[in-house]
Amino acid sequence: MGNLEVAGLGALGPHFRHAVSEGPSALETALGHTFADRSLLERALLHGSANTRGGAKNNERLEFLGDRVLGLAIAAALYERRPHAPEGDLARLLNQLVRRETCAERASAIGIDEALRLGRSEQQGGGRKNTAILANACEAVLAAVHLDAGFAVAEAVVLRVWAPLLDLELEDARDPKTALQEMLQARGEPPPRYTVTRRDGPDHAPSFTIEVEAESGVLATGQGGSKRAAEAEAARAALEVLGA
Repeated sequence: MGNLEVAGLGALGPHFRHAVSEGPSALETALGHTFADRSLLERALLHGSANTRGGAKNNERLEFLGDRVLGLAIAAALYERRPHAPEGDLARLLNQLVRRETCAERASAIGIDEALRLGRSEQQGGGRKNTAILANACEAVLAAVHLDAGFAVAEAVVLRVWAPLLDLELEDARDPKTALQEMLQARGEPPPRYTVTRRDGPDHAPSFTIEVEAESGVLATGQGGSKRAAEAEAARAALEVLGA
């Protein structure tokens, strides 16, 4: 592990260092890929808030690459699995499957939240549940796989991790805000209105509460780590109230 210490990555924590020395980590098992260059995975899990010895680079550049790896892998899968779907449906499904909230949910499903290396303040502020942090880390991990073993392997990892979502019907995968607006418009009502009613938490890990209102009044409320996430939760709750 001496070379990792020199690179500043030795501060990733004893649990992760133990996994490195003892074989594939739980995250690698979930991914279905064991890294030849373990430093790529370690960097992918290194958030910018972690001040490591030696100034190790964080996962921001990997996140940039991973976003493209994910998009191409999902687009190709949808194209192959849905030979009769029009371009518009494919585009809507793609947007749903690669959106930040979906990436964050997949990250938690395979244990990226537990493996992340965060700064103390970010960790205490709930960074392991922060949608943006989890989504970025998920994309960074996919980029790390791509750099370690090539796109074909990264694509196989995406298909494995996203498997529960790839065969969703468009109606099930549709963004809840879009679904709510379409439902109200079908009833001859104007689009819903979203209002922030509360904001909690520090600037680096905020929590928003948002009400969604229709002509008939307030339909539901939602909470999330961003306004977008809170609006989506409010819309999802409103659809349930309306019986959709």
